Amino acid sequence: MAIEKVREYFGQYGLEDRIQEFDVSSATVELAAHAVGVSGARICKTLSFKSEDGCILIQMAGDSKVDNRKFKDYFGFKAKMLSAEEVEFYTGHAVGGVCAFAVENPKVRIFCDVSMKRFETVFPACGSANSAIELTCDEIFGFSKSEAWIDVSKLPEEE
Repeated sequence: MAIEKVREYFGQYGLEDRIQEFDVSSATVELAAHAVGVSGARICKTLSFKSEDGCILIQMAGDSKVDNRKFKDYFGFKAKMLSAEEVEFYTGHAVGGVCAFAVENPKVRIFCDVSMKRFETVFPACGSANSAIELTCDEIFGFSKSEAWIDVSKLPEEE
């Protein structure tokens, strides 16, 4: 089970007790916000895109959307999301619990979007559709082994 893998991953840092498991689903931004008790913007969603030789995971604020122009300008190709099967193949996590922790596939590149920097802490999933962990932006960047902070998002007020 993916949450156990994530729990073991955080265990090496002594943080496994910070993982929250809920009696309700947290599989979408709205459900996670309700389960955690915060606004949807503070939920860290992890989006997965096809790349030439694998996939790209982008962690971003729950209220943001991918700006296709910014994505193409940064990566050099058009954004194309993975299927649910491809997501699980590359990340080891099923849709609804996708996170950038304990991802061992070398064909996965991980990034953090600046949309999260508006908040002191955010809540990414932990490998299951009913889990989350509260992390600072520096923590999420480090624990997910992100390559860079990027700006490929647009916020609701920008639309």
